[in-house]
Amino acid sequence: MNPAQLFIYSFVGLIIIGTLLLKLPISLNQPISVIDALFTATSAVCVTGLIVVDTATHFTIYGQFFIMLLIQAGGIGILSFASFFSYFFTGSSTYADQLVFKDFFSTDRLGEVWVLLRRIMIITFGIELVGALLIYITTYQYSDEGFFQQAFFSLFHAISSFCNAGFSTLSNGLMEDSVLFNYNFQFVIAVIYIFGGLGFPIVINVLKYVKHLIKRIFKLITTRERAHLPWVVTLNSRVNLITTGLITLIATAILYFKEADHVFAEHSTVGKIVIAFATATTPRTAGYNSIDFSQLQFSSTLLIIFLMWIGASPNSTGGGIKTSSFAVAFLNVTTLIRGADRVEAFRREIGTKTVQRAFATIFLSLLVIGAAVFAISYFQPELHLLDIVFECFSAYSTVGLSLGLTAQLSTASKLVLIVTMFIGRVTMLTILIALIQKMKFTHYRYASEELTIN
Repeated sequence: MNPAQLFIYSFVGLIIIGTLLLKLPISLNQPISVIDALFTATSAVCVTGLIVVDTATHFTIYGQFFIMLLIQAGGIGILSFASFFSYFFTGSSTYADQLVFKDFFSTDRLGEVWVLLRRIMIITFGIELVGALLIYITTYQYSDEGFFQQAFFSLFHAISSFCNAGFSTLSNGLMEDSVLFNYNFQFVIAVIYIFGGLGFPIVINVLKYVKHLIKRIFKLITTRERAHLPWVVTLNSRVNLITTGLITLIATAILYFKEADHVFAEHSTVGKIVIAFATATTPRTAGYNSIDFSQLQFSSTLLIIFLMWIGASPNSTGGGIKTSSFAVAFLNVTTLIRGADRVEAFRREIGTKTVQRAFATIFLSLLVIGAAVFAISYFQPELHLLDIVFECFSAYSTVGLSLGLTAQLSTASKLVLIVTMFIGRVTMLTILIALIQKMKFTHYRYASEELTIN
């Protein structure tokens, strides 16, 4: 199997195991159908967060624990998860394993594979543990639960947040009365899922930059000499960080001014800012609901759909077309407008393969979402089109937000969303690469000819 096939089969296997675990009697307070167990397992493994049954009431503590494990394994990637512990306990790895992960991590150096994997695990578990501690600190005084229950609540939400899953052990999610006005808790959750959505390579790169910056400042203080600061922050990190920052800032401002006296009206001034920030960032695949999204104004709902479609950054726990694809498409448009013949950013030229991959990702995402909307509209023509579109964008981008449609879906529509969630997590491009034999390149090129576009 090539790496793409192995990646896909690992998710299929994990979903099957998760379905069986969630059907165990110890996992359930109330019986659920096989299709509902499959839907929940797929939503957890694909870190989506769409639910057809209430996680808080239908599942026991064991069932919620299984869901948390599925989220963790699906968020990091079951192959990374299993291989890390295999390497940790044996102290060695096969050459084949290194070749597989070389493709996953997009690195040309085999020696970096296990270093990157170790850093990913350290970052993941480190942020989740710190996040769980902060969640515990911001919620324990408002809870009547014992230490164990509150610790599990904190860990569950830390893992669900970092993996951008959106699952909650609260029946109403972050709209629950006990946490709705706890703005420290709401802000901590947002920060955790933003870190998860940045992508491991970017977080590692930023930490490396901070390390160089500290050394530079220390040398300046001790020797009064300015140390040379090399090109540490890669083009990938610069483009994705700037895109993420701009989208977050613009979306927060728009939602604040549009909904301050509407959906956010019950909150204080500080609360409105925090909730607007959470509402602007959660569609980027986190899926937590600090507000009732069905009560948003129509234009705000369209903005949320757009944010869900963009999603998180590449090599992260989030979904969507990714900020890099959106940025490359935008830069390509500006290149055409200026009449330039190549896409450039920060004194670097963006490779042709990157541009091709970005536009393939955008095209395939719209194709899959369109097919899902068509299928659900066919199976349930009585449903409102906007609700279906919102649900399908949420499923493909592994967000988990809903306008209240999920519980109304028929078995056929649930199967459509299950497939959509799976495709959104592993990406359609990966599936096509896994299924189609790669062309063997030969040493020839056909004559070039232009097509009429507009």
